[in-house]
Amino acid sequence: MNTDTTAAARLQGDPTPIVVSPDDEHNRALVEATHPPEWVNPEPAGRYNLVVIGAGTAGLVSAAGAAGLGARVALIERHLMGGDCLNYGCVPSKALLRVARAAHAVREAPEFGIRVNGPGSTDFGAAMERLRRLRAGIAVHDSAARFAGLGIDVFLGQAAFSGPRAVEVDGRRLEFSRAVIATGARAAAPAIPGLADAGFLTNETVFSLTALPGRLAVLGAGPIGCELAQAFARLGSQVTLITRGTRVLPRDDEAASAVLARQLAREGVTVVLGATIVSVCGGPGGRTLRLSGECREDIVEADEILVAVGRTPNVDGLNLVAAGVAHGPRGVEVDDRLRTSNPRIYAAGDICSKYQFTHAADAMARIVIQNALFFGRRRASALVIPWATYTDPEIAHVGLGEAGARARQTKVVTLHVGFDDVDRAVLDGETDGFARAYVDARSGRILGATIVARHAGDLIGEMSLAMTTGLKIGDLSRTVHPYPTVGEALRKLGDAWMRRRLTPRVRGLFERYLAWMR
Repeated sequence: MNTDTTAAARLQGDPTPIVVSPDDEHNRALVEATHPPEWVNPEPAGRYNLVVIGAGTAGLVSAAGAAGLGARVALIERHLMGGDCLNYGCVPSKALLRVARAAHAVREAPEFGIRVNGPGSTDFGAAMERLRRLRAGIAVHDSAARFAGLGIDVFLGQAAFSGPRAVEVDGRRLEFSRAVIATGARAAAPAIPGLADAGFLTNETVFSLTALPGRLAVLGAGPIGCELAQAFARLGSQVTLITRGTRVLPRDDEAASAVLARQLAREGVTVVLGATIVSVCGGPGGRTLRLSGECREDIVEADEILVAVGRTPNVDGLNLVAAGVAHGPRGVEVDDRLRTSNPRIYAAGDICSKYQFTHAADAMARIVIQNALFFGRRRASALVIPWATYTDPEIAHVGLGEAGARARQTKVVTLHVGFDDVDRAVLDGETDGFARAYVDARSGRILGATIVARHAGDLIGEMSLAMTTGLKIGDLSRTVHPYPTVGEALRKLGDAWMRRRLTPRVRGLFERYLAWMR
């Protein structure tokens, strides 16, 4: 991996440094905010209303929300506050995607009649420096100092349950009335012969690169794999995306997957489907991946390997047995109110949810605050959770997909609007996408929706609101959108529903009525 020396902080009572590469002013500022090297843990202040383990999104929202309501709160983090989202996920990845989109726009310029001098070039080092600078600026919102200023006792170190109502950290015992486990998940490493020896990147290390890999092999075609494959290809890497599946983004609708596959091919990404990696050999000077699948064998040469094949829950070191908290391969087990097998302990976020998104963790934390501290009965299953993959075009979804909707309903209508029928998309040259809604044929209730567009992640919010508030698909027809915007696609979905209701019989009745009016 092409990195410099590291900016580091040490765990309380642990000589092993926390490593953030490379060592520059931005990463030093990141560490100073999220795990200050000179931080002194406070003395426990009696029994806490809530002890929160993990300072990622779910933990930070739980702690801040409870403290804001007057609870005595302790927050424990063994690594960097802000969790995956700030340090290894949403924040750095979207900064990198923005740079990649700018590079792609330069290549697209001639299509719009704009002449550029030469093909342009990417200063990868400058792009990554920008990423680190922006991340460090955002880190102050998740900092130890800020949360201490909210009246929260912030402890840096490894938390371990010592019983059903107590946690130990840095030699201190914290007793609680309620606790929240919000330790998240980390990148899973597949058991491929030779992979560990050859070395590989994950989302936790890829943003420490300071030099662009000439050849990049990406293992896994889920959201992380697809986003970073496209980004590095746009920045100039020769990218091979490898998956055992039959298509990219297997959790999304097939039509959406097909649009992205076409775009990746246009941008020079080599997508290898149905492949098993038999072995990896080599090292920093170059890696060789041997693949097999469907009567063929392939060899892929790469300078770096990026692994994006799933997540592993962070349960190690917590001593969950002492707390009576059941857990398994997918993390901590919870009921619909996010209670663990110990009714005094709750969980939220990636440690217990199939929806491993920052916004899902935030929503679950809000449920925990109400249920744990105020005898609430809110259910996680009642949440309407959208998700988006931030490729270009973006792919966003909420609710059921078409197959899921048809499996649960006796009669489902699929409404479709292509962006080649939306004026703004035509003018922007972004017509290879669509908006779809899956609707109960009798009631007009929206069961789910998929949007494939440049800003699909923003557009899906309107569909999520409609589903959350119980609006029908016809209500979108009555919603006025500014013209010209791509949001008109949603109004067109409502129009399509209204036209469907205009059956020949209803049209005949209208015609007779209007004839009588003349």
